[in-house]
Amino acid sequence: MGGRRPSASGGRASRDRRPARRAAAVRVGGCLDGARGGRVVSRRPEVPATGSDPEARALRALARELGRLPLRPRPDASLDVIAGLARELTGARYGALAVTDSGERTIGFFASGLPEELLGRLKAAPQGHGSLNSLRADGRAVRFDDVSEHAHAFGFPPGHPAMRSLLGLPLWAGGSVRGALYVTDREDGRAFDDDDERLLWPLAHHAGRVIERDWY
Repeated sequence: MGGRRPSASGGRASRDRRPARRAAAVRVGGCLDGARGGRVVSRRPEVPATGSDPEARALRALARELGRLPLRPRPDASLDVIAGLARELTGARYGALAVTDSGERTIGFFASGLPEELLGRLKAAPQGHGSLNSLRADGRAVRFDDVSEHAHAFGFPPGHPAMRSLLGLPLWAGGSVRGALYVTDREDGRAFDDDDERLLWPLAHHAGRVIERDWY
């Protein structure tokens, strides 16, 4: 795993955490074709054979799901898996992964847990203004127990599902933040905690490598 960056929040300090199953992709204008120049995205990150800590659990789940993809997976296929794992491992109702360009515009969006009819009603991908934009501004995780207190600042588009709690991590690619991985509303009603964040960091690190190698 890469070095862990410090966490901060617009609502509550955080650290590192968790994954989910298949996600639905919304093409927003980024590149969604296959690996370029014969490069192969690493399908199997270094996986500890044992260990029950959140990072080890996340890495084993990631290796298992990526191992089901073709030898040369399209970058959107890998990111789709990561969005799904984020939701699954944290027990969240929704999971999402956004890819941004150098101008901080969302150019790729992958959602897990959204019904097809709701996904179809989304007018655009979330742009991450205000508090959520701090993921891009300072590269730290954010955690909110009540998103409604900051709803005006998030840049969620019309049709985006209502949510209460949120945990979001930045996606680092080429030394810059080029996206975000976030989950909302644990199914058990509890707030996201440190273990949830620790589950998500290995997924965020791998997503950043996929974006850096094969997205742009």
